[in-house]
Amino acid sequence: MTFLELSEFTRDLKRLKKRYPIIIEDLKVIQQIIEVKPNERPPFSYRINNLGLDKNIIKIKKIACRSLKGFGVQSGLRIVYAYLEYQAKIVFIEIFHKNEKEREDRQRIFQYFYP
Repeated sequence: MTFLELSEFTRDLKRLKKRYPIIIEDLKVIQQIIEVKPNERPPFSYRINNLGLDKNIIKIKKIACRSLKGFGVQSGLRIVYAYLEYQAKIVFIEIFHKNEKEREDRQRIFQYFYP
């Protein structure tokens, strides 16, 4: 499995790293999990429907972040990624905290994955 990041994702991650210094290590753990089971797994991750795309866009809602001790998987962090099954690729699209914004940036998803 190959992991890629959009430049916007890298920028989001860099910004969050200032607030959550261990987030890079947490992301490595998430990559190991996604590599084994890349599809959605409710209640931890969901496929984003109603996009009109043939790509599998998934949002992880339950992420344990060691910088937020005591919250467990209720940390509030969200990761959006595309699972390109036939190419064996995972493309990270967005990472954010739920207090910053309510939902994923659909414009960014369409910009990169609309046919």
